[in-house]
Amino acid sequence: MSTATFSSICCNQGYLWKEEGKISKLKNRNEKVRLNVGGASALTTKCMQSSQQNKKEVRIGLLGASGYTGAEIVRLLANHPYFGITLMTADRKAGQSMGSVFPHLITQNLPTMVSVKDADFSNVDAVFCCLPHGTTQEIIKGLPRHLKIVDLSADFRLRDIDEYEEWYGQPHSAPELQKEAVYGLTEILREEVKSARLVANPGCYPTSIQLPLVPLIKAKLIEHRNIIIDSKSGVSGAGRGAKEANLYSEIAEGIYSYGVTRHRHAPEIEQGLSDAAHSKITVSFTPHLMPMTRGMQSTIYVEMSQGVTIEDLYEQLRKYYEDEEFVKLLDKGVVPHTHNVRGSNYCFMNVFPDRIPGRAIIISVIDNLVKGASGQALQNLNIMLGYPENTGLLYQPLFP
Repeated sequence: MSTATFSSICCNQGYLWKEEGKISKLKNRNEKVRLNVGGASALTTKCMQSSQQNKKEVRIGLLGASGYTGAEIVRLLANHPYFGITLMTADRKAGQSMGSVFPHLITQNLPTMVSVKDADFSNVDAVFCCLPHGTTQEIIKGLPRHLKIVDLSADFRLRDIDEYEEWYGQPHSAPELQKEAVYGLTEILREEVKSARLVANPGCYPTSIQLPLVPLIKAKLIEHRNIIIDSKSGVSGAGRGAKEANLYSEIAEGIYSYGVTRHRHAPEIEQGLSDAAHSKITVSFTPHLMPMTRGMQSTIYVEMSQGVTIEDLYEQLRKYYEDEEFVKLLDKGVVPHTHNVRGSNYCFMNVFPDRIPGRAIIISVIDNLVKGASGQALQNLNIMLGYPENTGLLYQPLFP
């Protein structure tokens, strides 16, 4: 297709490129969509003028910018027409530029990173918090109340603060905020996210597991017992900190299980599934570290309810997600691959009959840093602030 056959959708201050004749189902905040048709050079000029003449509407603070999830936030916001970063913190990298810490982001015009204690929030409307668990509670507790906050740590995911202490080894220091926090599994809890001030962004494993299981549990198509979950993640899920276990020579050419019976995402998974079932669900969950940078696959073994077929499971997932932008049920028989969602905010899934009668196998794949972290965080903030939730997230998967 020639460049002249392209058209753009003008959404106030930004242009979203689409093939001619296709208009996004999602409109901007004012429900105004204008279609411009013309040569590529004319459109490019208009886009540049729009970029130069209009400032971003929402000022973003990024706490913990020097980690992988912080870098992903920056990458995603580079093409967001409404969100601009005005504050970045990184205690160990304070005084440095983002380009010096992540050279692939050297083209971005970003503020110098400062320590959290020196951060000025007077020029900030919303915050992505990418700090480690245990440090986040006190910092968020001290933030101005007008800020919208998406927390990517685990500190506000578990409603039961005693359960948090049991699994994370320290008391919860902001129980009043825990009561306020909304769990941000976007496709499942979209309405709750809309009115939230503080959203607890889900973990990567729980996202890949709950997205396929919650609709099936709600429809009473699978039994609550004997749910077995085998999940595998790329090494970036362990963060950017220097750890001996994450050295190349320790990871390459191998695979190993970790957190066996005691992984901290287990109570988060069980909380979400139990909410869907309105009764307590306990699962068998074992994660594995794979010798790859990005990607996550959860292979889930379930027992179908009496009289339920594989076709019933497939149809429930199809109906539940047929209008969703980022969750895709593949054609029957097609196996999801992590390569096919790499770098994107998509979750691909499918369901297969087990050789054991009455059981099914569900496979779900995501990019652990995007749909499993920063992409879902941006999706949530878009919703919280009234923007189309796909804004800044229409990156297609990277392949090969």
